[in-house]
Amino acid sequence: MALFTLGINHHTAPLSVREQVAFQAERVRHALHDLTRCRPVEEAAILSTCNRTEVYLATDAPDSAAHWLAEYHCLPHHELAPYLYTHPERDAVRHVFRVACGLDSMVLGEPQILGQMKEAARFAEEAGTLGTTLHKLFQHSFAVAKEVRSTTAIGANVVSMAAAAVRMAERIFDRLADQRILFIGAGEMIDLCARHFAAQHPKQIVVANRTTERGLALAQRFGGTAIRLEELADRLAHFDIVVSCTASPLPILGLGMVERAIRARRHRPMFMVDLAVPRDIEIEVGEMDDVFLYAIDDLALVVESGLESRQAAVVSAEAIITERVDVFLRWLATRGSVPLIRALRDTCERARRHELEHAMKLVARGEPPLRVLEQLSHRLTNKFLHAPTQALSQAADGQDELQALVSRLFHLHGETGKHD
Repeated sequence: MALFTLGINHHTAPLSVREQVAFQAERVRHALHDLTRCRPVEEAAILSTCNRTEVYLATDAPDSAAHWLAEYHCLPHHELAPYLYTHPERDAVRHVFRVACGLDSMVLGEPQILGQMKEAARFAEEAGTLGTTLHKLFQHSFAVAKEVRSTTAIGANVVSMAAAAVRMAERIFDRLADQRILFIGAGEMIDLCARHFAAQHPKQIVVANRTTERGLALAQRFGGTAIRLEELADRLAHFDIVVSCTASPLPILGLGMVERAIRARRHRPMFMVDLAVPRDIEIEVGEMDDVFLYAIDDLALVVESGLESRQAAVVSAEAIITERVDVFLRWLATRGSVPLIRALRDTCERARRHELEHAMKLVARGEPPLRVLEQLSHRLTNKFLHAPTQALSQAADGQDELQALVSRLFHLHGETGKHD
């Protein structure tokens, strides 16, 4: 079984395709069972985020896994195939290491991916599909990520759009834990923002979405509630922070609606983030005295700060990864010798037990113990050396290579010519 990485990401596929092959966390274990049961796959793990869906495999048939990915999501394989990449062995290991280090992320050096990879490993372990090879791959990935982050500047000043929104909100409010937050929309960006804001344990989280069921599903993940978009006009004044990102072609929050909300709030400040393109919030809202409005371009400036230093660190990070890939591949190569090593040990153990039983019988019959021990050592030596000695004596073709191999195995270098 060879190691492969199969998947799509933000480099190869648009969001409209990525979202079709995403795995909900509660479905990952079922998917892993289905993959390993129905396909020639010995080990498997699934990493599914807003920017990528990747399957890490120990298999001899990666094409079969690619077809499974399409079938599992009820997609024609020919529609998904143009966006898929399949990396074999060395490329697969390098790719996984780069992902763990944040080098393949939309925001260079972002740290969230490492936690998502650890979760993917945990899901695979719980599903019983994380074998020795993938377990070792993940452990090496985590170690490489730690080394890269501790010895390079790849993680310096990393700020995602969502983290930037939280950072800007903290400039307005002393404690985000005292604020009520409204998220408008339920897509990828709102999901990410909700995760970041929820980490601050706000007083309330509410999601407003055109599809109430989807909004409720997102809200419940963070202990929140959901409302319909039609309720915005009546509920807006209740919230201190508003984050909006929908696909609406026209603004959802107009100047008049926000003015009424501010009056109802008795001019208490409101922090608003508009991540939509085109805008969800009318630009004139930003001119109000009690509203702090930030659009996606405003947050982009915060995200890009420190990018230059991180890019300079990529060279150092790639060098570390290249070295660690070689280390992992050397370990992987030794895996092929495991059955042979086990067979060799089993053979020697059987010989040891046989000779020990023979020696114990001699002692029981009254033979002198020292003589028995001497005989035991000679018999063991003869048994262990019989096969290699016979192979050397009978070798015709490749005798030089065989002699060199035996010298290496028994550490005889420099001794074979002593009696010439």
